[in-house]
Amino acid sequence: MAFKRRKELWTFDVFPKVITAGKEKTIHIRPFGNRLFFTVGKEYTAVLTWLNGGSEDQFPSTGYRRRIPVTVTENGIDLKITLPYEGEYRIRFQNEENEMITFAVYAVDDDLVGMYPFIGDLHMHTNYSDGDHDPANVAASYRAHGYDFLSITDHRRYYPSLYAIEQFKNIPTEFNLVMGEEVHLPPINGFRVCPHTINFGGEYSINSLVEDEAVEEVGKDKKVRATRDDCPDVMTREQFEKKMLALADEIDVPSNVDPLVASTLKWIYDEIRKADGLAIFVHPTWITGETFHDSDALNDWMVENKIFDAFEVLGGENYFEQNGFQTVRYYEDRAKGHKYPVVGSTDSHNCTPENRNAYICSTIVFSPENERKALIDSIKKFRSVAVDTISKEFRLVGEMRYVRYGCFLLKNYFPIHDDACFEEGRMMKQAVYGTDDEKQSALAMLSLMNGRMKKMRDKYFSF
Repeated sequence: MAFKRRKELWTFDVFPKVITAGKEKTIHIRPFGNRLFFTVGKEYTAVLTWLNGGSEDQFPSTGYRRRIPVTVTENGIDLKITLPYEGEYRIRFQNEENEMITFAVYAVDDDLVGMYPFIGDLHMHTNYSDGDHDPANVAASYRAHGYDFLSITDHRRYYPSLYAIEQFKNIPTEFNLVMGEEVHLPPINGFRVCPHTINFGGEYSINSLVEDEAVEEVGKDKKVRATRDDCPDVMTREQFEKKMLALADEIDVPSNVDPLVASTLKWIYDEIRKADGLAIFVHPTWITGETFHDSDALNDWMVENKIFDAFEVLGGENYFEQNGFQTVRYYEDRAKGHKYPVVGSTDSHNCTPENRNAYICSTIVFSPENERKALIDSIKKFRSVAVDTISKEFRLVGEMRYVRYGCFLLKNYFPIHDDACFEEGRMMKQAVYGTDDEKQSALAMLSLMNGRMKKMRDKYFSF
């Protein structure tokens, strides 16, 4: 990722970075070399402040400031502290030359203990639909970029995500590839229900429930359309059409919402949930054909009737009408009492840095582990934020608590995390596409690296 780390982290390692509120922990500040701000053997005063409380002088009822004497050793500084409240804390020092240096740490309440931040993408494409690159190339490139998890969600096709998983199944990596697809179903009486839907992590394909492009390309065998045996049978187009028309006759919607569109979408979202996937409502204000992708009336109905599991509030395009309008919609919906989880995704069709939309959005999920079911459960429990990286000044969308936590992590943890991901992603690509010697070297290197990300989490998150 292109996240700019705090300048102090170029010359000092601070760990742990995240601890449990109310529990005593020792923060280690380790210099990268000598002659860096502190003098070994001297005593300094660590001034500890809580960002959320405001100045102790101006807000005495909430301001938090502690002065802690510490002596610098050959190893650096070991600072024993208890952070009483959730939030970011600053640790400031002043040296003999009256120079200042500040480090940051974070405390979380008990419900976030054991929840780790994983960053990734729930919506992107390969050359199996309208993208430019092979599934394994996309996966390895985004791992090198800093992603912890990714789902390939090609238009009308689930099987490319299975191909990507298959290509890496014998390659040691902590990268989590999740099955997925962007759902588009055949026309009904000549009318195509257009709104796109993401099936993230579903155990069977929704596209392949009907005889359409995916079935024509790879057939009906369950191994190319599911990860479990009890997936539904494939319908003919006539059977599908009859089923959708019957559902349209039964549904009750406002006059400005087409019943066929509403009932078909509801069926898609319900089917994704039956497949144990996350049903994501995507890019309603993407401009296509000189109109929004979805009407405001349909958007209102989807929100008011809780049709989807999560809203892709950020993704796809870098013009304001898409992500700007969708962000305002999210906060206005919350003000009206409509609460739903949010995610951000690139909707990328090209994994190179030269692609202007390759890295514009992502999602941070606070989850006990980097595993499909855990990620889905965590998102459904609102432990996610969408990350906007259209410009170098990142922005976050979501609940304030997680936005503040995510902001801290993007400055203090993820730049270090991304350094480690880069080399793994490069080796993943070499393990798939290299010469025989390069493949063996890559596998050996990946075996050596495997487990490194967990060790990093254990180091920087001490609960």
